Amino acid sequence: MSIIFHEGSKTFHLFNEEISYIICVLSNGHIGNLYFGKKIHDREDFSYLIESKQRPMTACVYEGNRKYSLEHLKLEYPVYGTSDYRNPAVEILQENGSRISEFKYISHEITDGKPELAGLPATYVEEPEEAQTLCLRLKDGVTGIVLELLYSIFSGKGILARSARFINEGIAPVHLLNAMSLSLDLPDSDYVWMQFSGVWARERHIIERKLEQGIQAVGSIRGNSSHEHNPFIVLRRPSTTETSGEVMGFSLIYSGNHRMQAEVDTHNTTRVTTGINPQNFDWKLDCGESFQTPEAVVVFSNQGLNGMSQTFHKLYQKRLVRGYWRDRPRPVLNNNWEATYFDFTEDRLVEIAAKAKECGVELFVLDDGWFGKRSNDYTGLGDWVANKERLPFGIKGLADRIEEMGMKFGLWFEPEMVNKDSDLYRAHPDWILHAPQRASCHGRNQYVLDFSRKEVVDCIYDMMYKILSESKISYIKWDMNRSITECYSVALPADRQGEVFHRYILGVYNLYDRLTTAFPQILFESCASGGGRFDPGMLYYAPQGWISDDTDAAERVRIQYGTSMCYPISSMGSHVSVVPNHQLNRITSLHTRANVAYFGTFGYELDLNKLTDEEIAEVKAQIIFMKEYRELIQFGNFYRLKSPFDGNETVWMTVSEDKRKALVFWYRERNVVNAEFTRVRLQGLDPDLIYKNEYNGTENYGDELMNLGLLTTDVTAGEPTNEDLPCTDYESRIYVLTAE
Repeated sequence: MSIIFHEGSKTFHLFNEEISYIICVLSNGHIGNLYFGKKIHDREDFSYLIESKQRPMTACVYEGNRKYSLEHLKLEYPVYGTSDYRNPAVEILQENGSRISEFKYISHEITDGKPELAGLPATYVEEPEEAQTLCLRLKDGVTGIVLELLYSIFSGKGILARSARFINEGIAPVHLLNAMSLSLDLPDSDYVWMQFSGVWARERHIIERKLEQGIQAVGSIRGNSSHEHNPFIVLRRPSTTETSGEVMGFSLIYSGNHRMQAEVDTHNTTRVTTGINPQNFDWKLDCGESFQTPEAVVVFSNQGLNGMSQTFHKLYQKRLVRGYWRDRPRPVLNNNWEATYFDFTEDRLVEIAAKAKECGVELFVLDDGWFGKRSNDYTGLGDWVANKERLPFGIKGLADRIEEMGMKFGLWFEPEMVNKDSDLYRAHPDWILHAPQRASCHGRNQYVLDFSRKEVVDCIYDMMYKILSESKISYIKWDMNRSITECYSVALPADRQGEVFHRYILGVYNLYDRLTTAFPQILFESCASGGGRFDPGMLYYAPQGWISDDTDAAERVRIQYGTSMCYPISSMGSHVSVVPNHQLNRITSLHTRANVAYFGTFGYELDLNKLTDEEIAEVKAQIIFMKEYRELIQFGNFYRLKSPFDGNETVWMTVSEDKRKALVFWYRERNVVNAEFTRVRLQGLDPDLIYKNEYNGTENYGDELMNLGLLTTDVTAGEPTNEDLPCTDYESRIYVLTAE
């Protein structure tokens, strides 16, 4: 890993064992991109890659030179209005109304390690040798605005982290209207665009299309990263597969409004930009003030989609997630929500917890309904004190009873929201985001607290701190059940209202940071009506997230498959719920529900007292299995083998670091009749080891399983006999492979 500056050609070469990223100072002082891809040899001068031709209808920078136009150069942080007509990375409104800027190179610094970003989540290093960072310092001579572009290249893998920082060293305030975290110009457009989109209960489905001339973009203006479009996109070559070919993944470490965009011009070059969505964004930058963009991470792999995913998994698992729970397998839990909803008493909860303890569950979680006068969606949010009618001895009393059973206790909060029927709202009606003289929309009968205001965040912190410091609480489920409307803060002046969306997210991060610092051993799980804020920004504070409110096994296969493109298995909250399923009324077998839920943190979202003796025996066996293999599932090397978006079968697997153990998860949605013989080629095994298949007792070399394949034929191939176990829709099985 190294960053080299060639003084003569003013070229920077960032490289490690896998990638090269080459940029240079152009003749007009702007920064140009020369190459990003597989590692190449260093040389003093790569300027031959700067191609220019005289083209008609082109605006040019220099008098008498009709070849030098920014429109046809590959730029690192482009501006609008000075001969480049593509979408810019930055737009600054100045006092005289001008939006023209020109950032020219003035200096740079190369350092070992990676700096923190003030107030924002970001990847990190534990030792300086894990990364090197280039800081390019540019300046706009008219406004005095200084732009610092940060590039951190990690050792070992094809990872580059980027962000931008603006410092107003001028004599007048300006307004940032657009400030991207990353802009990357690519020399061609021969890519397939992949996005991860959906809605509530159908998050992160894979959508693909070939890049064409024009703009392809996804994003959010909801105030949260959203169920609709995750802040993650992929560009892959058309021939790229899971195991081979070039691919780039772009991920934004941010939980608010975002935009992920690829613009293909009519000469078929591609500009990728990622960052805060410029719609509704307007940040006033007074003299002496600075603004830091969120961090964007780009991963390049020439080993296909799975190579890209494994890089993201390890980076986010080990160098984004932090603290006590980063490397620890997650406890098996039982959440009461779908078992009771709002209808519970302390004794009823203890009854559910006792059965869970009998089955081997380690953590009991009390969900919504424990606070204030909360008995439905209309009341109580914001009053974070125990409802003594339901919990006569408060949260402490219930937590003590759960702890006495030998289990840990967890609690649900929705700290960013308030009901109008609450003591908090009656005391502070101006604490919600609302526009003066305008009606306010509700979502789930609740309103959004103005987390851009320190006093609001402080108030919620104090209430949460009191409960957590007085009770034995080991886990928090942090929910957020609506997006932002009427984004206006009565505490800010008119010329700063464009800052509210971002200041709100900074307030969320601040509350998370204070709580995780005060209670470092509590396991936080983020939630936003399921997957409405499942993003890297949350992972920095909460090492796992509830990926969807849809707990149906068949739907979860798709959701979890799409999520795995970027996010580690240890981050995915996944539970077994009751049938008929509460979202779809679908009935799936208990073993398939567990086989899907194993692929994550694992738990139960039901009342185990309502199961039959046979089902309880099955649950006990499931928990024993999960405890034995959870470290392998959550922290092993993950491979996708068959996609639910391509056919009737889904297969994925996880392999231990030493390659001596592997689990293969096989799912089939629809039953088939008189079917073909089937097999699936495995990955990641040691070709020279012999693996025993605990499902059927066979033994095979690793190279057999990877090249010939694992046989998955079952009784559907041919005519079933009376001795055969029946197959149904939504069938699944797990193959445990162990090298002796």
